[in-house]
Amino acid sequence: MNNKMSALILSCIIGFGFLGCGENKTQESYKVKFAHVVSANTPKGKAADFFAKRVNELSGGKIKVEVFPSAQLVDDDKVFQELARNNIQMAAPSFSKFTPIAKEFNIWDIPFLFRDTNHLHKVMDGEVGQILKDIISQKGVVALDYWDAGFKQFSTNKKPIIVPEDAKGQKMRIMSSKVLEEQTKVIGAIPQVIPFGEVYSSLSTGVVDAAENPLSNFYNSKFYEVQSSVTLSNHGYLGYLVIVSDKFWKQLPDDLREIFKQALHEATEFEREESAKEEKVFLKKLEKDDTTKTQIITINDEQKALWEDTMRAIYPKFYNIVGQDLIEKVIQVQ
Repeated sequence: MNNKMSALILSCIIGFGFLGCGENKTQESYKVKFAHVVSANTPKGKAADFFAKRVNELSGGKIKVEVFPSAQLVDDDKVFQELARNNIQMAAPSFSKFTPIAKEFNIWDIPFLFRDTNHLHKVMDGEVGQILKDIISQKGVVALDYWDAGFKQFSTNKKPIIVPEDAKGQKMRIMSSKVLEEQTKVIGAIPQVIPFGEVYSSLSTGVVDAAENPLSNFYNSKFYEVQSSVTLSNHGYLGYLVIVSDKFWKQLPDDLREIFKQALHEATEFEREESAKEEKVFLKKLEKDDTTKTQIITINDEQKALWEDTMRAIYPKFYNIVGQDLIEKVIQVQ
């Protein structure tokens, strides 16, 4: 081997860290495992696939995302552990999964806090949303964008829940949440914490009489088979926060981080649009499909005002959980 060839090889080794002569670290690809717990045909599932395709396009193949739906890799109860280990790099847990590590996330459960979808998204994409993301980003993951599941509606197999008084004495299934417990108690109902997978059987056997769910959950889980009425109360909200592994994020070069965020922003817009479309579709199916046999009830302005007065009276109970200033910031968003 002549001296020129030896020098060239040595230069490649020093300059490119054994990557091979002519290669460049900027050409390195980054693999992302995106794990979520819903099916691929839901708005969240479709948005995850949209993001995987879009980020691949924008990065020229440097970021390659593989999506694992339906808890194929991990369920949301273990998602933070797996992100910390960098076994997965991306997830989109529901808000309730964040409350054990950030009590401020209980704010999303506060009833009638969000006036409508427009107000909700302004909160998410504004100061309050950023405050909450900053809190989560101190917990070993990086918080990026909020995705929709939808506003919740009351349903029951007993007296239709049109005004707060109608819920008195009814056994109501809720998720584990101090806020939801107070919400249920103030209307005279009896809170019952039951895993989502057991809700259908609990409603069908009378273990509980009532529940609260977005229309997507109500329809897809066939709760219309065991609930005689659903009231379009829009009293609460369910959503997701897209997060990534801190270890992965720190490894990603600045230019690719910007591409990642751009692709995710586009996926967020797509997910929110899909969620809104899906809600309209399910409502139409419930209204038109004779097999559902579920009465659909819309509350009027007077009834809504009564709900709001009842629920806002318990807001002080949440000040030590969420923070009065944070609640007031939400209310002030126009």
